[in-house]
Amino acid sequence: MTTQDFTALPDLAMRALGASVSAANDELFAERENLIRPEAPRFDPSEFGHKGKVYDGWETRRRRDDGHDYAIVRLGTPGVIHGIIVDTAYFKGNYPPFVSVEAASIEGYPSVEEVMKADWHSIVDKSPAAGDTANAYPVADRHRWTHVRLSIYPDGGVARLRVHGEVVLDPRFLGGTLDLLAAENGGRLVAASDAFYASPANIILPGRARNMGEGWENARRRGGGNDFAVFALAAAGRPRYVEIDTGYYVGNAPGWARLSTIDTRAADINDDGAWAELLPRVAVQPDTRHRFVVDGAGSATHLRLDVYPDGGLSRLRLFGDLDSQALAEARQTWWDALPSSHQALIRDQAPGASDA
Repeated sequence: MTTQDFTALPDLAMRALGASVSAANDELFAERENLIRPEAPRFDPSEFGHKGKVYDGWETRRRRDDGHDYAIVRLGTPGVIHGIIVDTAYFKGNYPPFVSVEAASIEGYPSVEEVMKADWHSIVDKSPAAGDTANAYPVADRHRWTHVRLSIYPDGGVARLRVHGEVVLDPRFLGGTLDLLAAENGGRLVAASDAFYASPANIILPGRARNMGEGWENARRRGGGNDFAVFALAAAGRPRYVEIDTGYYVGNAPGWARLSTIDTRAADINDDGAWAELLPRVAVQPDTRHRFVVDGAGSATHLRLDVYPDGGLSRLRLFGDLDSQALAEARQTWWDALPSSHQALIRDQAPGASDA
């Protein structure tokens, strides 16, 4: 998988998904939490603090021994990692010349001390890193992980850490109705007509948007047609109701919206005639949370949102139930992706859990 391919996948270490930098052995110059800030790194050449130059990233002191520094990130959503970006933006004379990344799969909600004692596996062997660069490292291991540990050799600064991959749902939490579209459950953007101001991937993030910058905003359309976005659902399921939220979009909300679905297990996603209308074209209001019941919907794997003629949304929700085939597949995918040590732990705690 190329860098371009894996960076199209969600960032499992995104703060918006609940990720946290839970530990670091040193953060004298710049705090570890900066590693997963959502915005691009910034730099002010004139900004100095009591400890020296202020950097937007994680920066450790100069080592005087043979050790190395590390930071541990609890992923916001466990999943299979396809690639990692170690961004050393603006770190030019103080970046680490080498990095490595390990991963662990841990049950429950461990303390930092328990995380430190976990069974760690190398997913990026010690590799060269360049300064002021978004260093990309593809990952071949296809196990499901909950934590990653970034090590830098011997010391230095890293602006951002991005962990791109696929969410792997825990089937023990899949009973009842859930948001089939939510990024935290594994939904993801696969296509969009326009993302000039902000990506439609934002509208499936957790919680309500806090401002217009946290939603999808396209450019003003000056010709014919309309804007759209296509999403892969977390798993195949039957929709029950939808929510279209134009919160904070006051003068630039769409005039109308329409939703349609397709089940790619039985149809070609590129066949326009195979898409079924889920919500007919309906007028939407600015700065409003709209909810619609959808009766009698069939199973779907993808959702298409059309907005007319253009305009932004802050959030989109699709609540429904997994169908029996999708639930069985989710159980098998989760079990097969667990490292053997995690499988053994689950067997010991709850025999038969692999059939959950």
